Amino acid sequence: MLERKHFIIFSVGLVALIYAIRLLDLQAFNNKYKEQAERNILDIEVVEPLRGVIFDRYRVDDLKSNQTENPKGKLIVGNRAVFDIYYVPKSLDIEDTTAFCKLFGITRHYFDSAVVEPTGTLERYRKQPFLKQLSLADFGKIADRINEIPGIVYTEQTVRNYPHTSLGNVVGYIKEVDGEFLNKVDTLNYYHSGDLIGKSGLEKYYEAQLRGKRGVRYEMRNVKGQVKGSYLDGLLDTLKENGQDLVASIDLELQHYAEQLMQNKRGAVVAIEPSSGEILVMLSAPSYDPNLLAGAGRKVTKNYARLNADPNKLLFNRAIQARYPPGSTFKTAMALVGLHDKVIDTIYTRFACIKSMVNCHNHPGPLNVFGSIQHSCNPFYYQAYKKIINQGKDDDYLEDTRIGLTHWRELLKTFGLGKKLGIDLPYENRGLIPSVAYYDRIRGGKKYWKLGNTYSLGIGQGEMGVTPLQLANLSATIANEGWYIAPHLIKGIGDDLEQLPQYTEKHKTPIEPAYFQFVKRAMSEVTRAGTARRAFIKDIEVCGKTGTAQNPHGKDHSVFMAFAPRINPKIAIAVYVENAGFGGTWAAPVASLVIEKYLRTNFKEFQTEDEIIITRTYLEDYVLKGNLMGAGTGI
Repeated sequence: MLERKHFIIFSVGLVALIYAIRLLDLQAFNNKYKEQAERNILDIEVVEPLRGVIFDRYRVDDLKSNQTENPKGKLIVGNRAVFDIYYVPKSLDIEDTTAFCKLFGITRHYFDSAVVEPTGTLERYRKQPFLKQLSLADFGKIADRINEIPGIVYTEQTVRNYPHTSLGNVVGYIKEVDGEFLNKVDTLNYYHSGDLIGKSGLEKYYEAQLRGKRGVRYEMRNVKGQVKGSYLDGLLDTLKENGQDLVASIDLELQHYAEQLMQNKRGAVVAIEPSSGEILVMLSAPSYDPNLLAGAGRKVTKNYARLNADPNKLLFNRAIQARYPPGSTFKTAMALVGLHDKVIDTIYTRFACIKSMVNCHNHPGPLNVFGSIQHSCNPFYYQAYKKIINQGKDDDYLEDTRIGLTHWRELLKTFGLGKKLGIDLPYENRGLIPSVAYYDRIRGGKKYWKLGNTYSLGIGQGEMGVTPLQLANLSATIANEGWYIAPHLIKGIGDDLEQLPQYTEKHKTPIEPAYFQFVKRAMSEVTRAGTARRAFIKDIEVCGKTGTAQNPHGKDHSVFMAFAPRINPKIAIAVYVENAGFGGTWAAPVASLVIEKYLRTNFKEFQTEDEIIITRTYLEDYVLKGNLMGAGTGI
């Protein structure tokens, strides 16, 4: 009996000892449960990083010789300070609501809708949003008074700022993330409600580099919600990492000049440095001031709706999204393909200018390949196209046409036509070089179309479409005698000016360099004594090709592509002026003025003794005064 009593006492004591040890462990040694208990009184504050900024290009020579104050160039996209106003419900004490509303420039209705009684206890001690993104000027009006109002606090943050009001379609804009993005797109759960994200342009393409990495600060609060200091002495805090800066390839001074030339005109200008693929100018006209979409709130929403509704399609980047026929500029590619396939040659091939076949300019004839480019002969390329497509590779005529069209298309794709070039912008249009499958689809099957249905492709018309970017890249490919680097807008990322690898790779055509050299000489004659005499510059050898792009919606578009100089080219360009007629009338003057501005400004060998940049002021005046906005319907 005694032993049983001792056993019970021992068992109860053992259980009590185990509980005591466990309780001691929970209270004194094990932080896991302690932290869980304290989690309810932790306040997590996100520390937003500064978004990276964007500069224009710098001259490599200047950088090496330290002749420039800022090797990153002029600021294209920056940040400006704005202020968010909050209220703390528990502390808020407003003596005169009318005077308060007057100070902040708000209505009583807005005040009543913004200042609400929170439901939770802790929320009474936490700041609640009241006014967002006050400008520095507006904040300055209340700065002296804000600290006198109990329960009103503020934080400073940054939004985008565009000091030059250019390149709206290139830089894009940022916008608050929405619920659909958070639920379906943000798989890494990086963003939170209210965060800003790049929605278009460079802001979207380089979002990962520009956004940086947010920091986190943990603060302790007592049961009343009052801040009592950092949690665990900041052990769990993380520092913010500001976004990386970008150095663009854009020549901001040249961009501004192109914008002046394209005032009161619709269209696009794209200029490329052939040796690097760096884009010097990208213009979609007319454009918009990107500051209209900087920040957030009702004002930005209203501006976006207005821009989006504009009949001139201000938010549509014609340079990479519009698809136009290349017109006679395409004859350069046709000549190269025909020479490569040996169906025409540089010496003996001549075709009569048969206007009953297709209309043409008045020029001497019959012409050889050289003359066909110089004088832009349409019948020549109708006949050359037939030789390229029907090479007798199959006894069946229809099948031979299908084989030839496929071969022709594959060669053109090596020029970057009919496919996306991979520019560092979203929403690039791939253009259209029609395929066999395309004609089968639109004609109702292989038996219902033949070569005669496609003749207009030989002169860059019909179903064919290219973007201004693709046409500028074609010009750069000819300038380089058979290769190109994918056109891009950012030449360096971060302090080390890192390049994305896809913008260092050469893309080559299988066409022999000698044929490119031949076509380049013919293009030089286009500006000297051909269809683009207005693009002639006395001491700069400009190689160009005019085009007139048929427009089913109205008057034809004026097209011109060019590069200069012929030897060691520094710039390649394409210009579309909508509803402006012949290529030599408007597009060629615009392009040649941009070429002259760039070469005389940046290269000593093209500078004049009296340092005149534009020597043809009569042509500049003609272009600047031109108003073609009422000429007809655009794209």
